Amino acid sequence: MGPMSMSERPDLDGVAELVAGALANPEATWTLGGFGALARFSRTGDEAATPLASGRLGLVTSRGGIALDPAGAIPVAYETAFAGGWSHAVALCRPATLHPRPGSRPIAEAGRDPDALRPENLGDNWFDLGLDLPQGRLRLRSANADALKILRAAVGRDLRDDPGFWRDLDAIPMVDHVVITPLGRIEIFGGSASASDGPRVFLVPKMLALGRTHPATATIPAGLLPVALLVPPHPCGSPERAFDPARHAAFQAILARWGAPDLVALKARLAAGEAPATGTTNRITRNIARVVRLQAEAMTIRYGTKF
Repeated sequence: MGPMSMSERPDLDGVAELVAGALANPEATWTLGGFGALARFSRTGDEAATPLASGRLGLVTSRGGIALDPAGAIPVAYETAFAGGWSHAVALCRPATLHPRPGSRPIAEAGRDPDALRPENLGDNWFDLGLDLPQGRLRLRSANADALKILRAAVGRDLRDDPGFWRDLDAIPMVDHVVITPLGRIEIFGGSASASDGPRVFLVPKMLALGRTHPATATIPAGLLPVALLVPPHPCGSPERAFDPARHAAFQAILARWGAPDLVALKARLAAGEAPATGTTNRITRNIARVVRLQAEAMTIRYGTKF
């Protein structure tokens, strides 16, 4: 799987359609950020969601919000096998050359937020955590006087020197968490419950310090940097849920359009019963073979037949 040339960039209409369709689906999940530091936006099916004003592409709920600007994004769809199942995702990537590492810096006050998703947050003070994250920045935002006093006391501290300090920052009430990238932003509003089904920030300084841009299991072509990640509904959403052929077909269509062509072709050959060519097996091909096997088992066991 070699580097993707600029001539292989997908059409903007197709990317916008992919993003808009996923935003309209309450069972789809989004993340923005990178390895060790990211924000997740998700919502429940009965949770009220309001489109953003001024034509921005995105949504706001009572717990958080997301805005996306997919122009120039390069979607890469892939599947990953793990013990007992498989996952799938679409990474929205940009050329890695556009994203040099900023280097770690101390926490700093960064002025006021001019692009907040809610009108009431426009102009709120925010603070940059100084993370060495090539995809974007993670900031804390507030207009609350007590919260601002605590945040200003943290200015100059470095999370590299005291990774555990993040727990203190994360616990400050009345503080919003904001991840901003060239492809958009996710905001988690202060006071929101850290429920498993809602928007959350994940920051693991030890993982961030490894310097990786994405997990090794994500088959991202060389030269691309994943900035946003879309996780469409899975055909086996939970252990007690029967295999959903419509969900499976929906992602297979996404994979056929946005997956690495050589890997999509390999999966088709393996699914048809063809053995891998001698001497071609590696971590990627073994992963695809496991996905093919797991999906065949799921179709049989959960749905009762193969397709």
